[in-house]
Amino acid sequence: MPKMVVSVDGVVIKEVPLTKERTTLGRRPYNDVVIDNLAVSGEHALIHMSGGDVEIEDLGSTNGTQVNGRAVKRQKLRSGDTVELGRYKLRFINEVPSDAANYEKTVLFKPGMPLLKVPNSRPAPLMAAPLQADVKVLTGSAAGRQVSLVKVVTTLGKPGVAVASITKRSHGFVLAHVEGDEHPSLNGKPIGDQPVQLSDGDLIEIVGTSMRFIQC
Repeated sequence: MPKMVVSVDGVVIKEVPLTKERTTLGRRPYNDVVIDNLAVSGEHALIHMSGGDVEIEDLGSTNGTQVNGRAVKRQKLRSGDTVELGRYKLRFINEVPSDAANYEKTVLFKPGMPLLKVPNSRPAPLMAAPLQADVKVLTGSAAGRQVSLVKVVTTLGKPGVAVASITKRSHGFVLAHVEGDEHPSLNGKPIGDQPVQLSDGDLIEIVGTSMRFIQC
């Protein structure tokens, strides 16, 4: 089944199976794929499916739609093509078993790894040396729970409200805002749009829940 793998700042946040003849993309909540970014128009683009063909059409959006870095009005998609809408990237996959094996599950979303995959090649090593860290929940109904950050990307928060990610990199762990109006706070200060390096003992807050970052 064809699908779109949605990412922001290199982090996969969800995948959308293409099951309908028309799939709408935009900022308004009634779209099939909601892109929560001011650079994206309310009704930004439309994906057409006809037989085995899949096409992307720009709906006269303010900032346009790009495929593989080139602005388009309407274009047929091939597996591996990347559609860009603002900060978001949607990778078109005509699913085969080898593709499915390259996406790792996370806490809140099915996918959850940086888009490092190159078609028909083996994934590059993600890290030079193993790193270990946990997040301990301090408040709320899950207070006392401790989660090991064993995946490349772990997502936190509530989809549709506010979502953050903790990404394991070769030099350590970074916290980033993924979607939603509310940005996570680090040690009492909201973070911006750029990933922030985490240190042992840092306090993270998102949608009213506090948690402690513990690096082993």
